[in-house]
Amino acid sequence: MEQHLKGRGCSGAGAPLKGAAAASPSRAEKQLHREDPGISPRASVPELGGENLAQKLEGKPLADKLRPDTLSDYMGQDQVVGEQTLLRSLLEAHEIPSLIFWGPPGCGKTTLAHIIAKGSKKKGARFVTLSATSAKTNDVREVISQAQNEKRLFKRKTILFIDEIHRFNKSQQDTFLPHVECGTLTLIGATTENPSFQVNSALLSRCRVIVLEKLSVEAMEAILMRALRSLGIRILSPDEQHAGSVNGSNSEISESCICIERRAVSTLAYLCDGDARTGLNGLQMAIQAQLTQLPHQNNMLGHTADGIVITEDHVKEGLQRSHILYDRAGEEHYNCISALHKSMRGSDENASLYWLARMLEGGEDPLYVARRLVRFASEDIGLADPLALTQAVAAYQGCHFIGMPECEVILAQCVIYFARAPKSIEVYSAYGNVKACLRNHEGPLPPVPLHLRNAPTRLMKDLSYGKGYKYNPMYKEPVDQDYLPEELKGVDFFRERRM
Repeated sequence: MEQHLKGRGCSGAGAPLKGAAAASPSRAEKQLHREDPGISPRASVPELGGENLAQKLEGKPLADKLRPDTLSDYMGQDQVVGEQTLLRSLLEAHEIPSLIFWGPPGCGKTTLAHIIAKGSKKKGARFVTLSATSAKTNDVREVISQAQNEKRLFKRKTILFIDEIHRFNKSQQDTFLPHVECGTLTLIGATTENPSFQVNSALLSRCRVIVLEKLSVEAMEAILMRALRSLGIRILSPDEQHAGSVNGSNSEISESCICIERRAVSTLAYLCDGDARTGLNGLQMAIQAQLTQLPHQNNMLGHTADGIVITEDHVKEGLQRSHILYDRAGEEHYNCISALHKSMRGSDENASLYWLARMLEGGEDPLYVARRLVRFASEDIGLADPLALTQAVAAYQGCHFIGMPECEVILAQCVIYFARAPKSIEVYSAYGNVKACLRNHEGPLPPVPLHLRNAPTRLMKDLSYGKGYKYNPMYKEPVDQDYLPEELKGVDFFRERRM
């Protein structure tokens, strides 16, 4: 299996690139520590124009509007593109190899491709973007044909970026192989799935895998600070938070019609779980929600007597609107799976479907849910409906094959089936009784009865192994034969409870 070292690699194809930067505070951490609670405009911050704040937030999501154009503004992946890393050197020299960016949602895969596109266009290269979720095989062939013409007629390179490359099937991925190999295309793919399993090995061997990590809380804070500066929203210090009020009674706060608590920024950075897209879109929703409280004519910054302070509660609400608030690694993760389990056990199909959707829409791994359904099939349904286990295993395989969002209906079907199915804990209880029996047994465990032992050698036969065993298929009538050790004779694990 392909080995991927985070932020590291070697010169061999198919391996991650190595970053030479020593372990040191990241640029995001350094910038965050230098931050002034107030607005301090920087040249690197993209200005969204002089229009009022409501207009700044219209149209494209904030995450797209504020996408960095240069590596110096790209935050949170210093182990990959920090100073003195090999990838940064290659990008600055415009020597772009075929790459696969692998990382969780919102970690910067598409943004890094966007930065490469900006640089490559300046050097005369063509940069083409396809999304594997919508592109067809004909689209791929057209791009390849154009790339061949560009190379033959104008000696011009073509860089093809494919978002969600794991969505392409084997035959679609094979289409790129000869053209990547001969240099017609430089391929850059982005995926949230392990490329060892989702990208053809032949294509993978001709690319270098770049592993992007989930953004740290510090990196997320720096990204949010940058967004707030670009919008002209002032960040209140803790002292100002105590002095001011939400309706803007404090004169310092009312200088800007919308400010934000420093604590709210930190909370948002933590709750978005390393997903910059979620964090920025949540911030956008929080700001837009508060703008509705201002008169239309007062939406210009600095032109109102009353200010609004965006608080911790506001950003939580904004995050819930843009992305279901769900802690995939914390208490909410366990609360929701418990609620789903109990709803199915209670045969409430409506509640079961709700808790399933809440987890999936919150970003839960569908394979985690599918594994829990496999367990539920035997633990809570068992022999009351033996087909339940088949349903669960098929659901797991379906989720593995097609991923999100298509697999959500597979899980929904399984959950509804389980909620409606008859319930039985006979298997679960009986096996629990056996475990309790073994756990509470004092002294050595009883030996296996001689007649049940296998006798593959003459010596074992001489020792009476297998002697007296009756081979059941040879008898028309039921065979009177003991199968438990002598001291457990008569024990019924399906009735007795041994704790």
